[in-house]
Amino acid sequence: MILKESWHPGIVLLISATGQEQLLSGGLPVELGSLGRLQILNISSNFLQGQVPASLHGCTNLTSLVLRKKFLIGNIPTEIGLLQKLVKLDLKSNNLTGTIPASIGNLTSLQLFDVSFNILRGGIPNTISQLVNLKYFIVSVNNFFGEFPPQLYNLTSLEEIILAYNSFTGNIRTNIGFELPKLKIFYIAFNFFTGQIPDSLTNASALEGIDVLQNNFTGKVPLSFGNSHNLQEITNLKNLYFLAAFGNNLIGAIPDSIGMLSSMGMAYLNGNKLTGEIPSSFGNMSQLQHLFLFDNNLTGTIPPSLVNCKQLDILYLNNNNLSGTIEPLMEISSLLALNVSRNSLTGFLPVGFGNLSQLVDIDLSHNKFSGEIPNAIGKCLSIERMWMQDNLLQESIPSLEDLQALVYLDLSSNNLAGEIPRYFANISSLIQLNLSFNNLEGEVPVQGVFSNLSALDIIGNTNVCGGIQELNLPKCRTQKPQKSHRKHSISLKLILPIASIAAIAVLSLILLLLYQIKYWKKRPHSTSPSMPFYQKISYDELLKATGGFSSQNIIGSGAFGTVFKGTLGSDESTVAVKVLSLRQSGATKSFLAECQALRNIRHRNLVKVINACSSSDFQGNDFKALVYQFMPNGSLEKWLNSEENSLRLNILQRINIPRNILLDDNLTAYVGDFGLARLLPMEAISQQFSSLGVKGTIGYAAPGNLS
Repeated sequence: MILKESWHPGIVLLISATGQEQLLSGGLPVELGSLGRLQILNISSNFLQGQVPASLHGCTNLTSLVLRKKFLIGNIPTEIGLLQKLVKLDLKSNNLTGTIPASIGNLTSLQLFDVSFNILRGGIPNTISQLVNLKYFIVSVNNFFGEFPPQLYNLTSLEEIILAYNSFTGNIRTNIGFELPKLKIFYIAFNFFTGQIPDSLTNASALEGIDVLQNNFTGKVPLSFGNSHNLQEITNLKNLYFLAAFGNNLIGAIPDSIGMLSSMGMAYLNGNKLTGEIPSSFGNMSQLQHLFLFDNNLTGTIPPSLVNCKQLDILYLNNNNLSGTIEPLMEISSLLALNVSRNSLTGFLPVGFGNLSQLVDIDLSHNKFSGEIPNAIGKCLSIERMWMQDNLLQESIPSLEDLQALVYLDLSSNNLAGEIPRYFANISSLIQLNLSFNNLEGEVPVQGVFSNLSALDIIGNTNVCGGIQELNLPKCRTQKPQKSHRKHSISLKLILPIASIAAIAVLSLILLLLYQIKYWKKRPHSTSPSMPFYQKISYDELLKATGGFSSQNIIGSGAFGTVFKGTLGSDESTVAVKVLSLRQSGATKSFLAECQALRNIRHRNLVKVINACSSSDFQGNDFKALVYQFMPNGSLEKWLNSEENSLRLNILQRINIPRNILLDDNLTAYVGDFGLARLLPMEAISQQFSSLGVKGTIGYAAPGNLS
C-alpha cells in the first residue's frame, strides 16, 4: 500500500499511527505535519523511501517517533528540534547522512536517542548536554569521530552508552563511573580510544555489560581487580554479565577477584598480553557460558574449579603457555567447543571424553599429549571438527565410526600405528581427512573421502599401499590361498630330494653372505655424519631453526622451493631445510614423489633425510618441507666451477657436472635431492654469451657466478 495515496482528510484527528511491517511503500507525506493531535508515529520495518519530512514539526504533541528499518535518506531535519514533547526518537537502520543537528538539544524530555546503523558523520553536538532526561544514547555503526563526547558526562540519568563501530578517539575520563552511576551498558568497541579502562566503572553498581574490544587501551585488567583496597568495589558489579576487552594491549595478571563477578556470562579477554595463571576463581561464575582467554601469555595449569561452571559451552585457551593435563575439563558436560591448541599440555587423553556428549568442535593440536586416543571419543556423537595433529599420540586409531556428523579430522604428525580404518569411507559428511606423518600401514580404501585427492592427506606413512591412482602408492600384495589336494599328495620320494637341494642352496647362500660381510669390513669407506632423528617436527620448530626463514640463511633454491640452513635439537645440529613453494605448479607432486622415492631407496652415499613437515603456517596456509643433513662443503659443482678449476674444463666437461653431488667435512661425496645451482632467469639468456664471468650452460651455472 502506498502511504501517500491512502491519505484522507479525516486522518488529522489521529492520535496514534502504527504501521509496523504493513508493507507500506512510497515516501512519507508532508501532510503528516497537519496531525497536530498525533502523539505516537511508528511505521518501522516497511519500504518507505525519501527523506524525513521537515513538516513533522507540526506534530507538536508527538512523544514517540519511530522510523527504523526503512530506506530513508538525506539529513535529519533541524525542525525536529521543535518537537519538545518527544520522549523517544528512533531512526535506526536507514541511510541517513549529514550530522546530528544542534537543535536536538531542545528535546529536553527525550529519553531515547537511537540513530545507529546509518551513514551519519561528524562530532556529537554540544547541545546534547541539555538532554537531562536522556537514558539511552545509541549512535553505533556510523562515521562519527572526535573524542569521547564530554557532554555525556553531565547526563547522570544515562543507562546505556553505545558508540561502537565509529572513529572516536582519546581517553575515557577516569571518574566516569562516579559521574554516571546508573550506567548499565557501556559498549565502545571498534574505535580508537587510548589510555586505560577506568577503574571507576566499578562504582556503576548496575553495570551489566562492558564492551571495549578492538581499541588501543593499555595497562592492566581494569575494574580495580586484584587491588585489595578496592575489592569491596568489585562486589558492586553483581549484575555484570558481559565483559569484552579483547584486541587491546592489556598486560599483567588476571586477578583472583574477578571471580566476585558472580553474574558473569561472557568474558572475552583474548588477544591481549596477559600473563600469570588462570585464576581458579573463574569457578565461582556459575552462569559463565563463554570464556575466551586465547592469544595471551598465560602460564600454569587449567584450574580444576572450572568444573563448577555448569553452563560453560565455549572455552578457548589456545595460543598460551599452559601446561599440565586437560583432565579437569572432562566434567564440563555442557561444552560445545573446546580449543586448547598451541600450548605445552601433556599426559594421556582422558577417558572422560565420553562425558562431553554435546561437543561439536575440539582442537587439541600442537601440544605434547601422548598415549592412545581413547575409545570414549567415539561416544561424542555431535563432533563435527576434531584437530589432534602435532602431538605424541600412539597406538591405533580407535573406533570412530559412530561419528556420522564428522566434517574435519586431523590426526597428522603423531606416532599412530596400525591400519587405516575403512569406516572413514562410510562417513558421508567427512570432507577433510589428514592422517599424514604417522606409522600407519596396509591398504588405503578408495571409497568416500579416500576417493578425493584434495580431501585426503596420508603422506609420510611408509607402509601403506593401494588407494586411488593419484596417490601413486604401490599396489598391495594379495596372498592367494593354496588349495589342499589330499587325494593327490606329493609322494615322500619327491619331497626328500627337493628338501636336500633347498638345504644345500640355503647353506651356500649363508657362506656367501659371511664372505661378503668379511670383505666389506676390510674395505675402507667413509661413514656419513651422525645425525639425531627427530620424532616429529612442526612449522613452529622450523621457523625458529631457520631464524624465521631468514634470507641470510638461504643456501640454495630450485624449481620447487628454497633451501635454508638451520639448527635443530638441544645439541643445535646444523641441518638443511628445503621449503616447498606450493604456489609453483608441480611442487606438491614433487614433494609426494620425493617422499615416495625416499621410502624405497637406501644407500650410504645418499644425503640423509632427517624428517619432513606437512602442516600449516600461522596464517593457515599449507606448508611442506624436508629436513636433510647439512653438507658444509657445498656441491661438487661449486668446487669445479671455481675460477681456478673452471678454466681447465672444456665445454663438454662443464655441461656434465652434476648439480646434486654434495660434499661433507671430509669431502666425501653424497647424492642429494637438491642442488645449490640456480637457474638463470629468462631475461638473462640474451646476456649469457657476452658475460665472460659465467662459463657453462644456464642450468648448471654456479651460485657464486650469479648476482
